[in-house]
Amino acid sequence: LNKSVKRKEALKEKEEPIPENLNHVMTDVEVAQSVEQAIEALDIADGVDMHPEKRVKAAWNAFEEGRIAQMRAENPSLRLSQIRQMLRKEWQKSPLNPLNQ
Repeated sequence: LNKSVKRKEALKEKEEPIPENLNHVMTDVEVAQSVEQAIEALDIADGVDMHPEKRVKAAWNAFEEGRIAQMRAENPSLRLSQIRQMLRKEWQKSPLNPLNQ
């Protein structure tokens, strides 16, 4: 009986204080009470496209569709593959390319 009391006392002395739970610390956190407020709180980009690489294919297709007829009219003797090569070079410098923005 005496040994168990001594062990409990020894364990109490060795116990370290419990660290503060970081999940409950509220620093630089926005609190939202509604869905609209939650969307506003999550909208940290403020109009900046964080992942333009996800929209490259759709933007390329729209660019190609708009320019391919013009390129054919300007260069009727070129093959489609040659026109696409010219479009690809133009696309690299185009402001419509999401990777250039």
